[in-house]
Amino acid sequence: MASSLAALLDWRPNTPFYYGWLVLGLSGAGAFVATAPAGVVLGGAQTYIIDDTGWARTQIGLAASCGVGLSGVFAPFAGRLADRYGPRWLMPIGAVVLGLSMLAIAEVTSSWQFMIAAIIGRAVSQPFLIGVVPRTMAVNFFNRRRNIALSLTGIYRPISGALIVQAFSVITLLADWRMAFRLMGYLSLCVALPMIVIMRRRPEDIGMLPDGARATAATTQSGGAASARGGRGSATRPGEEVSWTSREAMRTRAFWMVSAVAFLNVSGSSGLGFSLVPYLHEFAGLTTPQATGVLSISTFLALSSLVWGQVAGRLTPRWCIVAAMGVSALATLWLFQVNSLAAAYAYGVFWGLFHSALEVLMYMVLADYFGRNSYGAIAGAMRPFEAGGLGVGQIIGPVVYDLTGSYTILILFSATAQVSGMILMALARRPERRAPLAAEAA
Repeated sequence: MASSLAALLDWRPNTPFYYGWLVLGLSGAGAFVATAPAGVVLGGAQTYIIDDTGWARTQIGLAASCGVGLSGVFAPFAGRLADRYGPRWLMPIGAVVLGLSMLAIAEVTSSWQFMIAAIIGRAVSQPFLIGVVPRTMAVNFFNRRRNIALSLTGIYRPISGALIVQAFSVITLLADWRMAFRLMGYLSLCVALPMIVIMRRRPEDIGMLPDGARATAATTQSGGAASARGGRGSATRPGEEVSWTSREAMRTRAFWMVSAVAFLNVSGSSGLGFSLVPYLHEFAGLTTPQATGVLSISTFLALSSLVWGQVAGRLTPRWCIVAAMGVSALATLWLFQVNSLAAAYAYGVFWGLFHSALEVLMYMVLADYFGRNSYGAIAGAMRPFEAGGLGVGQIIGPVVYDLTGSYTILILFSATAQVSGMILMALARRPERRAPLAAEAA
């Protein structure tokens, strides 16, 4: 009986292409369902919810903000679990918790019930289905094509957000907002089963090497031994990248500098994105639909992450971040000159092309600097900086406007954050592993 169960769990579909592309594609389905409780979807659906329930906008905004904050607290633990167990069980758990949360939202009768369900769904689904766990999977399965794999994990969320917002609108018009959440809950539960069947921790577990190279018997045994040790401290073979432990990485100045850059990037960009539509409407003379179109085009251009993945392979992710943050700062200052639809779309295009890929590039830097064996723990340790920046950014715009009646300070703050991040990243050179630490890990 035990052998039959083990054989069933070991079964996987044979693919005519590298198996890593299959797990990477399935992670896109996970990111799609996990976008349902994200701020962009709750923001788009809040009008329908408020019209039906009479709840305050602050309550829905607070649910989105608390969910993001709690996901930042949970991310370091999710990263360590990803290093040890991989996505095979973590991602289905995230999908099930998310599905139950969405079904609960469909049945709530009070705002506090809505907030609890939305916060739990967001806190678990973000690291398990969007952030740390799928990115760790991508780093484990790919080496030569790692930047492209990470780019794909980065564009899943914005594309999913654009699709789900439209889907919610259609379903709400045909039925109601509760039906939209109910259907998303059922879809989340359905996604869990193929994840259990298809997902694997790393290619060595199925007799392969990253990017699809076939493993020799010696390699398989070595990979199995490393897997038994939790993926840490395996001896480095010739041509294989050097991997740091999370403790080693967090002793380096580079890790803290990159984390600070992540905080500056998110705090500056989220504040601007949260207040862009009212700024363009009130101070640039655009109609609300026109301002929304500018925001949409800048979000859609997150597809440029695929191009940045190729460029990063030639220039290194570090210098790509320096260039992208410099252009983002100039684009931010350009907002002071925006007084027409054409000028606003010029801003949206430049912001989307250069800034949208920064989050993915940050995680490329971590993989480039510290390797893959403890990537989940290292990436999870950086996530609280992003969550903190998101919280700061989303609150600074409304506060500045309430105090001054304009967005001038917000725009200057965003540009300053981008310039500061650009300088820090230029200084955040690849760390050199000290001999005692390397010998201890070996």
